[in-house]
Amino acid sequence: MLDVAVVGTGNISNAHIQGLLTFPERCRIVALCDIFPEKAKAAKKRYHLSDAVVFDDHEKMLASGLHIDLVHVCTPPSCHAEIAIHSMEAGKHVLVEKPMAPSLKECDEMLEAEKRSGVVMGCIAQNRFRNSIYKLKKTLDSGLAGKLRCAHINSLWWRGHCYYDLWWRGTWEKEGGGPTLNHAVHHIDMINWMQGQLPVEVTAMLANVMHDNSEVEDLSFAALRYGDGSVGEVTSSVVHHGEEQGIVLQCENAKIAAPWSCVAEVTQPNGFPVEGHNQELMEQLNAYYQGLEDLAYEGHTGEIDNVLTALEQGKRPMITGADGRKTVELITAIYKAGFEKRTVTLPIQPEDEYYTVEGIQKYAPHFYEKSVSMENLVSDKDITVGNYATV
Repeated sequence: MLDVAVVGTGNISNAHIQGLLTFPERCRIVALCDIFPEKAKAAKKRYHLSDAVVFDDHEKMLASGLHIDLVHVCTPPSCHAEIAIHSMEAGKHVLVEKPMAPSLKECDEMLEAEKRSGVVMGCIAQNRFRNSIYKLKKTLDSGLAGKLRCAHINSLWWRGHCYYDLWWRGTWEKEGGGPTLNHAVHHIDMINWMQGQLPVEVTAMLANVMHDNSEVEDLSFAALRYGDGSVGEVTSSVVHHGEEQGIVLQCENAKIAAPWSCVAEVTQPNGFPVEGHNQELMEQLNAYYQGLEDLAYEGHTGEIDNVLTALEQGKRPMITGADGRKTVELITAIYKAGFEKRTVTLPIQPEDEYYTVEGIQKYAPHFYEKSVSMENLVSDKDITVGNYATV
C-alpha cells in the first residue's frame, strides 16, 4: 500500500484523485496540499477522504512526519521544480503534471535530485495511455506503413477570453507560456514518442489573436526537420472552435492517423495514384490496428496504474523525467525560433540563454499585458482534457 500526497488541488487534481481512487487496494491519499487550503478541504469533502490531512504549504507537509511514499505535483508550472525537488530530497517518489517545468535548467535540476535521492520521478503524458494513441504507435512500430517521413500534429483547443483571468494563467512568469507549453505539450510528447528522436532544426511563428488579457501566445505554428530527413509540423492553439485534435503520420507506404484512419496509395505508370487506393495494404493495416487489445485503463488512470506498478516492482515508469525533458526541449526550441523569427538548431546547450527561465522571459514577447487576476473562476471545474475520438 502506497501513501500518496496531492499537492495542488485545482482542476487537474481531479483526474489524479479519481485515478488514485481506482486502486484502493494499492494506494491511499493521506494528504492534500494547496496554498488555498479551502480548495484542499473541498476536495477532501468531495472525494470522502476523511483520513487525508490538509496542508497549506508543501514544505510543512514534508516536515510533518506524515508517512508519504509518492507526491503528485498538480500545481502551476512555475513551481513544479521546487516542489518536486523538495519532495525527492525528502525521499519521496514524485509524479509531476505537464509540463515538467518551464525551462531545461529546472528539468535538469529535477533529474539531478532524482538521481541524488535514489527515488523515482514520472512525468504526466497521459495521452500515451489513450487507445487511439497507443495503437497508432504500435501500428507505426509494426513497419507495415513504412518509415515515418512527415508528421502533422494538430493540438487544437479553444479557450474563452476569461480563461486567462485566472491569477497564474497568461503570464510568462507563472504559466511559462501559452498553448505551446501548456496544451500542445501532450501532442509534442506524442510526436517525440512516435519519432523516437528530437528534431535537429525548428522554425516557428507565434501570435496572440484572441486573448488581449494575456501576455503569452494563444497560437503557434512550428516546422520541424529531423536528422534522417523527415519533417513535421505542429499547430498549438487555444483559438480553434471544435477542439479537433489529432496526429497524421505520412509514411513511405501509407498514411496512418489518430483518430484512426489509414490510406495507402499505389502508383500508375504515369505517377498518379491508382483509383481505389492500395486496398490490400489498407486491409492489413486496419486488421493490425483492430487486432490490438485495448488498454486496461486510459488517461491519467492508465498512467497512474503504470507508475504504481513501477514502484511496486522496483522499476521505472513508462514516462520518465528524461521524457518530460525532451518535450520541454522541443517546446523551448519552438519558443526560441518564434521569439527570434529564425530557424534554430537542437540540442539546446546549458550556455544558451534559453536554457533558463530567466532567458526565456528576457526575450519573450508580451503580446498584451494581463489585465485581470482572479483567485478562482466560477465555472473552473468544467474543463476539457482533449478530444480523442475513436472509430
